[in-house]
Amino acid sequence: MIVIETVTDGGNWDGGLDRLAQAAAEAALAEVPDAPGEPVSATLLLTDDVAIRELNRLWRGQDKATNVLSFPSDGPAMPGEPRAVGDIAMGYETVAREAEADGKPLAAHVAHLVVHAVLHLFGHDHLDPAEADAMEAREVSALARLGIADPYRDSVPNAPVRAA
Repeated sequence: MIVIETVTDGGNWDGGLDRLAQAAAEAALAEVPDAPGEPVSATLLLTDDVAIRELNRLWRGQDKATNVLSFPSDGPAMPGEPRAVGDIAMGYETVAREAEADGKPLAAHVAHLVVHAVLHLFGHDHLDPAEADAMEAREVSALARLGIADPYRDSVPNAPVRAA
């Protein structure tokens, strides 16, 4: 079980993404082979491109806006609380622009990015082709659990993944 706390601070995000983020995180966790047996939690910050650019500059040394960032954590659990596994941040303008360019609903793209980010929180990555293929397969399977079509269906094999 994973608990997602959604915080909105900037951007033109619609309400109602809490349930979507929670469902996407649960679907992603179901695809993690070594998922923890105890409850875990993560925070999802929905913000704007100005804030996500600053986070990207500070933490990754890249002075540009991006769609999603993951910040894994392995801190101890507070008594009676799920163990925090990290934080996720999304920049509205970039996410909305990508969804529009791909011709898909914003909610489907947000779900994909939450799945992608949660997999990063659990150590999955896409730095080499084999890792990218494995992570992509987990994403596709998690999204299928949510009734969302394969976002890579029309992409080039081993093409760079747009989600950060």
